[in-house]
Amino acid sequence: MARNATVLVVEDDPTVRELVTFHLSRSGFAVLEAGDAASAWPLLERADAVVLDWMLPDLSGVGWLRRLRAGGHAATPVLMLTARASEVDRVEGLEAGADDYLVKPFSAAELVARVRALLRRVHPIRRLEVGRLTVDLDAARVTVGGDVVALTRREFELVAFLAGHPERVFTRGELLDRVWGEDFVGTERTVDQHVAQLRARVGAQRIETVRGRGYRLVDVDARV
Repeated sequence: MARNATVLVVEDDPTVRELVTFHLSRSGFAVLEAGDAASAWPLLERADAVVLDWMLPDLSGVGWLRRLRAGGHAATPVLMLTARASEVDRVEGLEAGADDYLVKPFSAAELVARVRALLRRVHPIRRLEVGRLTVDLDAARVTVGGDVVALTRREFELVAFLAGHPERVFTRGELLDRVWGEDFVGTERTVDQHVAQLRARVGAQRIETVRGRGYRLVDVDARV
């Protein structure tokens, strides 16, 4: 999206709401907060996505979700974030209109990744954000915390590909095929060299080595 996406967090527990807001904000989202269903309604028009608790004080999250879907907000992506973990609860939440379902306690990195995945379904992707790392596909520019990072064309293509699949592990062979192309003549050592160069520019911890498998780009900011 051309601007940072806005996520509405509907959660009655102040501690959980603060935690979710913190990690979403650190990952580049604008966040609106509501502690109950009634206060969430007027904020809905400004939200690109919703993170919704089930157990709200005035109306269940499932009840609120059904009203949302019936009231002209069929396209707004909703992630249910709840302690209700049974299969019956998951099915009820999804059938009520949730696009995704995440059980508490939750991983902050997974929460952020799931919200991004929901937004990708409804908005064209021209800018990729993984924590404070931003890849502007139109401008072919990468920034970390707002600071522009100078990259070669191949380094940009590599980080753009990884940013399009955050937290996913790719082997060296897969990266050669997807970034360099199947016609590339060379060795997998080429990938190692470019990863080393990228780490020096965007931060070593952002690109993890998964022993025996390959590399992945991670949201280190959500793990703080």
